[in-house]
Amino acid sequence: MKKIEAIIRKSRFDEVKKALHETEVNFFTYWDVTGVGNEKQGHVYRGVSYSTSDIQRRKISLVVSDHNVDSTVETILRAAHTGSVGDGKIFVTPVEEAYRIRTKEKGTDSLS
Repeated sequence: MKKIEAIIRKSRFDEVKKALHETEVNFFTYWDVTGVGNEKQGHVYRGVSYSTSDIQRRKISLVVSDHNVDSTVETILRAAHTGSVGDGKIFVTPVEEAYRIRTKEKGTDSLS
């Protein structure tokens, strides 16, 4: 099993959520996060300069079986992509075990 964490633009969240549901990834957790990115320049809007060093994003976290990792990552990449700086990052880490509290199932059985 692998844990996939994706930090994406908030504006692309609905597309990512829809794409994940279409690939039958129906359970994930998400929350709003703020981070500091690589973009160092500020922007000017109506003559007022503002900093873009603090970036508002949405973080998605899900656990999938090993054979679903590549397709899930590809789905997020496709749906979150705009081609501009700040599209986000995806991290994949191993998960040793998972348990469903209600039924006491463990391993990949607990994921469905």
